Amino acid sequence: MMDIFKLKKLGLFAGGVLFGTAGVKILGSEDAKKFYVNCVAAGLRARDCVMTTATNIQENAEDILAEAKQINEARGYESFGEDEDFNETAEATEAAPEAEKAEQ
Repeated sequence: MMDIFKLKKLGLFAGGVLFGTAGVKILGSEDAKKFYVNCVAAGLRARDCVMTTATNIQENAEDILAEAKQINEARGYESFGEDEDFNETAEATEAAPEAEKAEQ
């Protein structure tokens, strides 16, 4: 009974060594290298596509921001670059409904 288990373990070990050796040979072959090169090339093309799309989105966002600033300048508003201006406007906006309630 013990001999069968030892032979089974020895057979599994030998099969693993054989499979590992064949795997190394397959992974190091010229066809495998061509496959790796094609995969890396596809990854580089995908990266270029993503970078182009990101650049387009960034340019569109900059255009939108510039147009929004032009609209605000045309209406006579100053940009809220400082927190003080923003806070004063926000306080005035919040105080207006309260003043209307007090008058009623």
